Amino acid sequence: MTPVEAAKKILDTMLGHLGFHPEIEIQDSEEEPCLQILMPRSELLIGKDGERLDDLQYLVNRVLRKHFPNAVRVRIDCEHYRAIQEDKLSAEVRSAADGVKATGKPFKMRPLNAYYRRLVHNALVDDPDVESVSPGGDDRLKRILIRTRGSSGGSSETPTPAGE
Repeated sequence: MTPVEAAKKILDTMLGHLGFHPEIEIQDSEEEPCLQILMPRSELLIGKDGERLDDLQYLVNRVLRKHFPNAVRVRIDCEHYRAIQEDKLSAEVRSAADGVKATGKPFKMRPLNAYYRRLVHNALVDDPDVESVSPGGDDRLKRILIRTRGSSGGSSETPTPAGE
């Protein structure tokens, strides 16, 4: 059994204990494999802002690493929720970057977890006019500042590399 197949079995067992019996598809991607949960009433597993998906993903990966210490991280999604959120975030970042270019005023994003902050940084890494910076600290959710490249934007924040 491969680590991804084991992760699928772990997720299926967890969901079964919770009273769910969804279809789970294994989807390969460039970054990491994804277990796509397909079921009616997906909001029950997604939770507020995808928090339940984050929790399931954390638990599945922890159990998986117990059995396969070198296993790649597996992503958990439900009814393509994460893909939809990433598309929305990408559009929001492009719009914010265009606004910063037009006005020169920095734009502060809504609080984001590390994964979504990395997406923002990666979206702007090749833009010669704007940059994204994250505050330091151990907070799970942080606000990214999008500003003109090289400006201090009135902030003590320091640029964070794309691999945050």
